[in-house]
Amino acid sequence: MIRILLAEDMHMIRGALVALLALEPDLEVVAEVARGDAVVPAALAHRPTVAVLDLEMPGMDGLTAARGLAAALPDCRTLILTAFGRPEALRAALAARVGGFLLKDALPEHLAEAIRRVAAGDLVIDPRLAAEALTAEKSPLTPRETDALRLASTGAQLDEIARELHLSPGTVRNYLGAAVVKLDARNRLDAVRIAREQGWLE
Repeated sequence: MIRILLAEDMHMIRGALVALLALEPDLEVVAEVARGDAVVPAALAHRPTVAVLDLEMPGMDGLTAARGLAAALPDCRTLILTAFGRPEALRAALAARVGGFLLKDALPEHLAEAIRRVAAGDLVIDPRLAAEALTAEKSPLTPRETDALRLASTGAQLDEIARELHLSPGTVRNYLGAAVVKLDARNRLDAVRIAREQGWLE
């Protein structure tokens, strides 16, 4: 029996997934959580074979939860579900060493089969996402420019960003200015919009 931890913050979707997986004779949902920061405690309590995690959740995103799970319970494999199939998100998931990455609009039988394959140690990637990741443009931003722009996207002011990144305000201003130029943006807000649409702020 494959034991599943399901992390999804939307109650209706989580309930539908639990009901669908209950129809499979070899799959059992042993725990469900609505927040990313509840994943590791639930996994330690219930010892699932596979954790099926939504990419975007309150408390902690799915990739951060997956990294924590890999450290706390290495035998548990992870399958990420997302409504947004951005190539950068897939690349980040692969860097986090997840076992699978699937779009939420996949057919129910595809989800069940993906869970089985991830449990068996296979790497499962939605074929549409794999094709997009191979052809997608990579971010022109450096890691530091990306960090500065990500913090700016939350509304943080220059001094706050500088403190968070342990940099001087002048250096942060330079990073943000470079991001605006590289993205051919009108201003900082436009740079945030462009980077977000491209999935470069994951």
